[in-house]
Amino acid sequence: MPKNIIFIVILYLSTYGLGLAQSESLREESANPLVYAVAWKQTAAEYRALFHQGFNVARFHLAEAIATHRPENKPLAVITDVDDTILLSAPYWGYLVTEGKDFFDDNAWDSWIRNNSTVASPGALEFLRYCYANNVEVFYVTNRDQGPDTFSLALNNLSTAGFPYADSEHLSVLRESSNKEAIQARLRDEYQVVLSLGDNLNDFARKYYVADVDERIERMTDDRDLYGMQYVLFPNPTDGHWIRAIFGESEPAPTDENRLKFKEAAVSTSWQSP
Repeated sequence: MPKNIIFIVILYLSTYGLGLAQSESLREESANPLVYAVAWKQTAAEYRALFHQGFNVARFHLAEAIATHRPENKPLAVITDVDDTILLSAPYWGYLVTEGKDFFDDNAWDSWIRNNSTVASPGALEFLRYCYANNVEVFYVTNRDQGPDTFSLALNNLSTAGFPYADSEHLSVLRESSNKEAIQARLRDEYQVVLSLGDNLNDFARKYYVADVDERIERMTDDRDLYGMQYVLFPNPTDGHWIRAIFGESEPAPTDENRLKFKEAAVSTSWQSP
């Protein structure tokens, strides 16, 4: 066989093999379970519309409460979660995908929070300013832990976003627990809490903090009349206690065993093609 033909064959096989390797690498990257969810967060108009819808619902109910409020009543208030409710962190999730990470990463999250680049969710600033303009106090209740300066970091995030009531009186930060019930109960004693805002059922009541998918759904269904009325829920397909219901913990380790659990959850019901 002439040398030039041999060279062409070798070049073709090398190029073909490289193409297969690149294709396999791309397939592995796109198999990251975060890709679909993060792409939706980054690009979907529907994702943003759900925030506007949530804040429109909240404003509707709040306007009614303002109109019927009497001087002898308790002052009006709104309780809101922070992350993925009024503040969004799409670049953090984009970073995880870029780095090939397929589960929540605490160290990266702490660095992101310190970077102070979170942004207001669609409609959040307008709604919270409406609260302020109508003397409705807003209380921010979040569970975070970035060490001793956790509180100041959270307060800085709120202030940078331009939110009203961004002060120590209106912010509560839980570092060692996600249980918000004690704070919520205290606020309800002092205020007429019209609405609770969150992206996680646990933002509304601790009863939802169960490590069983079916039980969690059942408890939510029991309270279905509260959603869109007292509870306003926002979309979050990347993290939250729905993950705890699958894995038994909110931030599972990035292991093959947990990746298999994720897949099993995805095919818990699956159509069998004939």
